[in-house]
Amino acid sequence: MSAADSVRASSRWATRSIPIVLAAAVGYATYVTIYRVCVRYLIREQRNVGPAIAILVFYFLTLLLMSAAYFRTIHMINTDVPLVPLGPLAVERRAQANEKSQKAASSRDGDLESQPYYAATDSNPNSPGLEQFYTKTAFVCENDGRPKWCSECCNWKPDRAHHSSEINRCVIRMDHYCPWVGGMVAENSFKFFTQFCMYTACYCGVVLGAAGSTLKKKINEGAVLDPHLVAILAIGGFFGLFTFLMTTTSWRYIATNMTNVDMIGARKKVYQVAVRIPRGAERPEKYHTVTYPLPMVENSCDGAANGAASSPRQPQRDDLANRTFAILKTEPGENPWDLGLWRNWQEIMGSNILDWFLPIRRSPCVNHDNDESFYRMDKMLKQLRERYGIDGASADETDRMELREIQRNIT
Repeated sequence: MSAADSVRASSRWATRSIPIVLAAAVGYATYVTIYRVCVRYLIREQRNVGPAIAILVFYFLTLLLMSAAYFRTIHMINTDVPLVPLGPLAVERRAQANEKSQKAASSRDGDLESQPYYAATDSNPNSPGLEQFYTKTAFVCENDGRPKWCSECCNWKPDRAHHSSEINRCVIRMDHYCPWVGGMVAENSFKFFTQFCMYTACYCGVVLGAAGSTLKKKINEGAVLDPHLVAILAIGGFFGLFTFLMTTTSWRYIATNMTNVDMIGARKKVYQVAVRIPRGAERPEKYHTVTYPLPMVENSCDGAANGAASSPRQPQRDDLANRTFAILKTEPGENPWDLGLWRNWQEIMGSNILDWFLPIRRSPCVNHDNDESFYRMDKMLKQLRERYGIDGASADETDRMELREIQRNIT
């Protein structure tokens, strides 16, 4: 079982059996549309070749696009799920669990109450992974300014990462677990999933149009009703309505740069964002600050932290690496990643119009090489800085000055 497989046996069986159901539905639709509608009725009985050719062209075009998007989605879900790495403690715990019998392990799958729970955040100031946060300009944080922590994976969670109870792993920009496409839909497969839903709705529309028009003509002619036409109308109507609703929902998420998980309680949700402030800037009382790297502290004999540094003062080059962040709060319902309709669309679907329709290239949002944040939030950052009186231009100038100072020290 791979790391992205469901921990529930019922979900795994559904994931394996649904492709057979879909293949059977497509095969039956092909038989009805191609043979019973086009060949048998339009060409042989009606001698009407033009409409038959039109139906065939649209049918195979939508079938090709639907199949390409479906297999592209499955490929991404099974080969490149964006999982947050497990922390050392989580790796040790799971290795110990794997040594036990399969029966005992399966009885605990999905039952979090039967598993040991480690709620404490890693208190080590040099905790592995922290540097990927404080080297950014902004990141989502807790009250103390540290990133969010997953007690199950024992690791820091990047922005928009959520723990999935379905696969028992943290997933970056998780949307939902979908057995129809074989697993977890997340940042690198959401685009292809949306294209699959769209093309499936179009495919069902072609099938419904061909079968519906043929059935209507047969009724007008007083001919015996073809039960296959009635059956395919029911099947096509079900899948067509389902995928149409999924398509419109996905478009809504793209337009607002949200996910299914982000939408939960979105109207009242408040985010805390650690935003870098310039070196030496005044610190108003309306927000708290945190400085990275976190200081090392010593414990007294009674175990209390005395606040003294456990190591000598850092050299100048290390001091230059210190960064101070203001812990700011958004208003209820504000979306930190809303860049506007057009840029939201580009983040998922790409800037090239061919990428909107062809399931080839991945979404631009999967590239996390932006120095500002894990996901672009420049619009919200500007609003937060203005709201709390933070000079963003001074922070940028501080970066440039520190870089020049480090370069002089190196040379």
